[in-house]
Amino acid sequence: MITIRRSADRGHFNHGWLDTYHTFSFASYFDPKFMGYRVLRVINEDRVLPGEGFPTHSHANMEIITYILEGALEHKDSMGHSSVIRPGEVQRMSAGTGITHSEFNCSTIEPVHLLQIWIVPEQPGVEPGYEQTAFGPEEKRGILRLIASRDGREGSVTIHQDVELYATLLDPGLQAIHRLAPDRYAWIQVTRGEITLNGHPMRAGDGASVSDEPQIALVGINPAEVLLFDMP
Repeated sequence: MITIRRSADRGHFNHGWLDTYHTFSFASYFDPKFMGYRVLRVINEDRVLPGEGFPTHSHANMEIITYILEGALEHKDSMGHSSVIRPGEVQRMSAGTGITHSEFNCSTIEPVHLLQIWIVPEQPGVEPGYEQTAFGPEEKRGILRLIASRDGREGSVTIHQDVELYATLLDPGLQAIHRLAPDRYAWIQVTRGEITLNGHPMRAGDGASVSDEPQIALVGINPAEVLLFDMP
């Protein structure tokens, strides 16, 4: 079964410095039908103006993944990490027992376009942690590249949950296939371009839940970038 959540149906707020879309309920956006999907709690698509950002704030008991589409985001946290995240890089922050951090667009001229993803951990109270890894376009073109997993295999960042997160780049006509086990579920998020998901058309900003589908076929219509979550 495939259920598509169209981009225009998401929660949307333009705060001036921040233009944000919420796939699931978040902050002042509440929809009881979209409180998350399985252990996937948040997918926020954010565009942040130059020099603006999120001042120091706290998190606990959440696996937070930042995925940059355009621009660059500066990160600082209470563990002493200071870094800049750019397209192709994936940042994982395990909030665990508690962490504070800030995120700012470090450019004075270019906006930053990103996805922030929250995954509920298998158990609360883990030790906070941080990881950042780059994945080149050649690793993702026409291939579902594993970028986050519980065991950190294939160079993916490590998360405290039985979730496999894949990324792919699809040119027109290019196809990527994923086999979904009978007891597993998937969420597809199109971050740019246009694809078909088992024949269903999807565009940038669209998401879809998938269950009881042994095969997931993603085919590029226009040059596209797609995330696939495989989860219990």
